[in-house]
Amino acid sequence: MSRRSLPPRTPGATRPTVTVCRGCCCGTPKVPGVDHAAQLAELRRSLAEDARVRPVPCLDACEHANVIVVQPSAAGRAAGGRPVWLGLVNDPDASADIAEWIRAGGPGLADPPGILDLYAFRPSRRAREELDG
Repeated sequence: MSRRSLPPRTPGATRPTVTVCRGCCCGTPKVPGVDHAAQLAELRRSLAEDARVRPVPCLDACEHANVIVVQPSAAGRAAGGRPVWLGLVNDPDASADIAEWIRAGGPGLADPPGILDLYAFRPSRRAREELDG
């Protein structure tokens, strides 16, 4: 994955940003039984007023497909929030929990539902740097 493959990041975004991987494994039939288009559409619908939802090519964390990264708003970052990488987000309940957390403020401003701890992972330094710019 090259830096050119990702859309530009908006530093200090006033709303959280939800980055949804749709690369070689995430969002493809390699993760069977998931309606990937419906997942993205539902996140966009449920977060339309609260966050920017952006699909990107590969986030290079294929072993965790489907991957969603929640980046804090400017206020969340000022409060100590950092991007949260969530993997194996393969059911509607997980997507709903993510949306609920973001509507409450997201990283730095609200604690995530406890169940999301099961989805959190630490990506490689290279993957983090490419997303965070």
